[in-house]
Amino acid sequence: MRQKLSCNFKKHRGIALFAALIFIAVFMAMSVGMMTMSSRNTAQAANLQSGNLARSTAESGLEYMRYLMKDITIDNSTLTKDQLYGYTIDKLLPVLADAGIAYEYDDDDGIVYVGPVDLDEAGGRSFEAVLYMGDSQGVNIRVKGTAGGLARTLESGYTFGFYTVEGKYMGFDFGVATKGPLSLKSLEVSAFENTSGVEVQVGADAYIESLTNNTALTLSNAKISGDVKIVNPSGQVSWSGGQSSIGGEGDKNVAIADHVQVGVAPVDFPDPDPGYFNQYVGATTLNTPNATYNNITLENVRIAAGTNPKFTGNTVVKGVLYIEQPNVVDFGGNANITGVIVGNGDVTDNSGTNQVNFTGTVTSNSASKLPNDAKFDGIRNESGTFLMAPGFAVSFGGNFGTLNGCIVANGVKTYGNAGGEIMGSIINYATTPMLLEGKNLRFNRSNKDDVPSGFKKKETVFWTINYAPTIYSEIACGN
Repeated sequence: MRQKLSCNFKKHRGIALFAALIFIAVFMAMSVGMMTMSSRNTAQAANLQSGNLARSTAESGLEYMRYLMKDITIDNSTLTKDQLYGYTIDKLLPVLADAGIAYEYDDDDGIVYVGPVDLDEAGGRSFEAVLYMGDSQGVNIRVKGTAGGLARTLESGYTFGFYTVEGKYMGFDFGVATKGPLSLKSLEVSAFENTSGVEVQVGADAYIESLTNNTALTLSNAKISGDVKIVNPSGQVSWSGGQSSIGGEGDKNVAIADHVQVGVAPVDFPDPDPGYFNQYVGATTLNTPNATYNNITLENVRIAAGTNPKFTGNTVVKGVLYIEQPNVVDFGGNANITGVIVGNGDVTDNSGTNQVNFTGTVTSNSASKLPNDAKFDGIRNESGTFLMAPGFAVSFGGNFGTLNGCIVANGVKTYGNAGGEIMGSIINYATTPMLLEGKNLRFNRSNKDDVPSGFKKKETVFWTINYAPTIYSEIACGN
């Protein structure tokens, strides 16, 4: 008897077919998902590539801006820090123009907009930049790089620094430097010949401002072996006597043409600080009004204000003689000075109430020659200054042999037998005429590069602009 097929066969067969269809659907879904994922990964890769290109474009733009900034220097030492940003931008704008880079400058806000600048026109790569003042008053540079429709923004910048250089006052480059007119009568202003017989050329040059008097220089049978520089553009030379000469030239027209410069730029006069020497003054103070002192030795002595003393006979000064203002101090006999005489006046004072007068012979030695005594410690190291008396009129009527340093005053006069060697310059702050007559004045400027004691340091500030990598950052600005 034939066995019947199971009725469930078809049923069983149908279940197997359904399972197969499910597997096919799953595989198809997985395929679609994988295709979608693959497409998404491709898009992400493209975006990543564009993003990296945009960032590298911003880097290139930042480097290019640094290249344009590389030669910008701050060559104006008179600027304040608040002026540095504007000064730097003013120097950058012509650089951008010369490079053919488009820019706009917002003068009100001090912001410079640069670009766009194409780096790869076919590839759509370009950058734009903005320069503005940073929090530290430096120059910040923000660069936006674009590539493939994406953008990245980077920022870096510059800070300002400074350094100081101690310099020398140009007023010391002359034998005579005066704010007022200079009048020479019957004497020769010359450079001192040193032991090797070589003349110190700069020693006898004269500098005259004379801004309120057009007759800047008067020569009456007088000679200046060096050259003359006059600041007043209308300054003139009054010339008389057959013995007058300038620069060794006795012909007036030739001498003025070859050895006189008119309308020169003013130089900086040294800034005296008489109070500096107060540290060396001892306990002795001369405070008797109108007293006369004969044959006296003064060691680190103070002369009280308003006492107006007279010194006769042989006066010996050792260390510092410190004269308070107002005072009229007269040396009527021989004065032997080893150290420095100081008047604590002011360079703007031409009142005439302050005077130091020498009518007799003056001999002078450097402070380094002081005895090895504790009371002269410190002052022995001070050199280059014989008399510092801003605001005081100073006169010499007797021979002075050699003066051991510069003379600084508001009004200097020589007359009678006055003459000799000056180991430095005469610096006159008075705008009134300065009269030098008598015997010859020889200026020994062999130490012209040394700043004499008692002057404030001349420090010049030089600003620098420095790339600051610590400012570098990426800015989340979006596209």
